[in-house]
Amino acid sequence: MSIAIIGLGYVGLPLARLFATKYLTIGFDINKERITQLQSGFDKTGELDSESLKAVLVSETSASKGLLCTSNPEDLQQSDTYIITVPTPIDKNNNPDLTPLEKASKLVGGFLKKGDIVVFESTVYPGVTEEFCIPILEKASGLIFNTDFYAGYSPERINPGDKTHTVDKIKKVTSGSNPEIAQHVDQLYASVITAGTFKAASIKVAEAAKVIENSQRDINIAFVNELAKIFNLLNIDTQAVLEAAGTKWNFLPFKPGLVGGHCIGVDPYYLAQKAKQVGYHPEIILAGRKLNDSMGPYVASQVVKLMAKKDIKLKNSRVLVLGITFKENCPDVRNTRVIDIIQDLKEYGAQVSVYDPQADAELVKLEYDIELLQHLEDKLFDAIVLAVAHREFEQIDLEKLKANTAVVYDVKGFLTEGVDGRL
Repeated sequence: MSIAIIGLGYVGLPLARLFATKYLTIGFDINKERITQLQSGFDKTGELDSESLKAVLVSETSASKGLLCTSNPEDLQQSDTYIITVPTPIDKNNNPDLTPLEKASKLVGGFLKKGDIVVFESTVYPGVTEEFCIPILEKASGLIFNTDFYAGYSPERINPGDKTHTVDKIKKVTSGSNPEIAQHVDQLYASVITAGTFKAASIKVAEAAKVIENSQRDINIAFVNELAKIFNLLNIDTQAVLEAAGTKWNFLPFKPGLVGGHCIGVDPYYLAQKAKQVGYHPEIILAGRKLNDSMGPYVASQVVKLMAKKDIKLKNSRVLVLGITFKENCPDVRNTRVIDIIQDLKEYGAQVSVYDPQADAELVKLEYDIELLQHLEDKLFDAIVLAVAHREFEQIDLEKLKANTAVVYDVKGFLTEGVDGRL
C-alpha cells in the first residue's frame, strides 16, 4: 500500500509522519521551499521536532515504509490511496473559497487508477465531497465514481501547537462512499490512530460533524466575550466571575478572547453558506461570528480609554503588542485577529510595535506589512497589550518596558499583577 498526502501543512505533515511509521507515504506540497526544509528534517510550523521527522524520512519510492516529501506530482502516480489535507479558507466577503480543494482534486484526478480511494480531510460544509470534488475527480480521470474509484471523508482534528493532543491521540471520525469503502477507510485510520475511530453513517454526516465542532466553540466563546463587555460596564472582573461560576460541575470553561486562525474563525461561515443555499438564514451562528470579529476593535478602544484616564497623549504614543499569532505557543499567523487591535490603535494615532518570538518575521511582513521587533531592550512604552499567551512572555519583566506613566492590558487573563485592564 502507498498513501499520498496532498498538503504538508499543520494538518498534513503530522498525519503523513504517522502513516509513514507503517506505510510508504508520499507527502506532496506545491511549496518547493517547504519540501526542501522537510527533507532536511526541519518543520517551521513546529508541529514535528527534527528527530521524529528524520526518523521516518526516505528518499526512494521503493521503500516499504517511510515518508517521501516531494513537490514533483509524478511521484504520486504509484499511490492507491490519496488523502487531501489542503486549507479551506474564506474570501474577503467571508464566503467559502474552495479553490485549493479544486486544484488538489484536479491534481489527484490526473493520477487516479481503477480501485483507488480519495479521502478528504479539509473542513467543508455538507455535500462538498460528493457534489463538488467528485465531479472534478471524474472529469480529470475519466473514471466513474463508486465503480472505478471511491471516496471517503475523515475530518481533521489537529490542534496546532498542542503537544498533548497529537493526531494519534485524537479520536478519528471516518466515512466512505459505500459500506465496504467506509469499513476500509476506518480500518486504515484505526491502524495508526491509538485513540480509536468512529465510523460515521455517511460522508455528509462526517462533513457536518466537523463543521459544527468549531461552530459550537465559536458560539460559546462569543457568549463569554459578550459577558466580558457587560461586566466591564458593571466594573466586575470577568475572570473572577468565570472562576466562581466554574465551581459548578457542568459549567463550560470557555474564556473571552480573540477568535482567529484557520478553523474556529472560518468554519462557521462554511456552515452558514450551506444553510443559505437551502433557504435558511442562520441567526445564532452569524451573530456569534459578528460578535467575535468585534473583539479586536473593542480591545483597542479599552486600551485607549485607559490611556486617556492616565492622561497619556494618544497621538504618537508608543504601544507594544505582545504576540501576533492566532493562538499561544504556535507560530501560525493565518487569520489572526490580533491584527485588528494593531490596525485600530494605529488609526487612533499610536505608534505600534509588535514582538512575537514564535512568529515568522518574514511571513508577518509579507501578510501584514509589519516589522516584528527582534528584541525589547532599551525600549519604553506608553501602553503594553498582551494579546497572545506565549510561554516566553512569562519571563518578561513588564516594569522595565513601561514609561513613567503606562497602561498594561491583558487580553488573555495571563498576567497576575500590574494590569490596568483585561477581558
